[in-house]
Amino acid sequence: MRVDLFDFALPPERIALRPVAPRDAARMLCVSGDGALTDRLVRDLPSCLRAGDCLVFNDTRVIPAQLEGVRRTFKGDEARIGATLHKRVDLRRWQAFIRNAKRLRVGDRIEFGAGVSAIAAERFPDGSFILAFEGDEPVELLLERAGRMPLPPYIAGKRPTDIQDRSDYQTMFAQKDGAVAAPTASLHFTPELMAALASAGIGHETLTLHVGAGTFQPVKADDTADHIMHAEWGQIDAPTAARLNAVRAAGGRIIPVGTTSLRLIESAANDDGIIQPFEGDTAIFITPGYRFKAIDGLMTNFHLPKSTLFMLVSALMGLENMQAAYRHAIDEGYRFYSYGDGSLLLPQTCHFSLRLK
Repeated sequence: MRVDLFDFALPPERIALRPVAPRDAARMLCVSGDGALTDRLVRDLPSCLRAGDCLVFNDTRVIPAQLEGVRRTFKGDEARIGATLHKRVDLRRWQAFIRNAKRLRVGDRIEFGAGVSAIAAERFPDGSFILAFEGDEPVELLLERAGRMPLPPYIAGKRPTDIQDRSDYQTMFAQKDGAVAAPTASLHFTPELMAALASAGIGHETLTLHVGAGTFQPVKADDTADHIMHAEWGQIDAPTAARLNAVRAAGGRIIPVGTTSLRLIESAANDDGIIQPFEGDTAIFITPGYRFKAIDGLMTNFHLPKSTLFMLVSALMGLENMQAAYRHAIDEGYRFYSYGDGSLLLPQTCHFSLRLK
């Protein structure tokens, strides 16, 4: 499909630079399979789902994966280098997107301050590098000293990252270090909301997908068929897969919270819709025409124009439905992107209260 079909105009003032407080006070646009739209709040979620449904959260934890440093060569040449870690290779090596990559060569040493340094060990055709961190300390400790939270460009370009982002850009489910972007739909959840969901008979499960910086990379191709997704590592263990399959067998719905959870579930499911245990990389790219195998809806934030994530929600709900939903969200003042409001997408026709005309 043509990438420009997924374009839309977003006023800059609709981009949220800070989350609302409390987190579950964010707005939530409910989109039904028949195109009906309903304005709610995230804390209304228990009344928008059914007993027996199951929400699926990503328990990845964002690491301070952005680094600023100086490249020095044996000739004494210097260059400022920015690095955003993208994907772990092993205990000491990470693949990273590099700013000012033209000034970096394989074998160069980059000093990031606070006693943290790395060697540019390998270069890839897309301009990214393998960085081999020096020393014996765990890389996670090095990043805590020298790194900063990798806020999306549309936020970082408007204000500096600060100490508040260390907590704001982390979900309540965050346990396993490795993400360089938050599964932002889960930012809306609070212990109080989770208790209300449990009281309504709505369950939850967790899986792990270490979100990479590739999620922020623009689609540069003119046709979706020519876009190459960056791989991300994920895991669904056998007990979790079995419980999710049991939800569907009992007539409940599997509702991933965030596109990361959805992509991993769909990567793990076989053609019969049975979720298998999964551990490894996934580069699944979901566009209109994709046949969903194991999910029944999605809770997600509002996504960038021409992004792979807007393509995904259009595959789930239909491009015209999502274009109409986004027009409504813009007109009604919804806050967009990582720190913004949420949406609940249910492909089957649903009857929410307060339906809009």
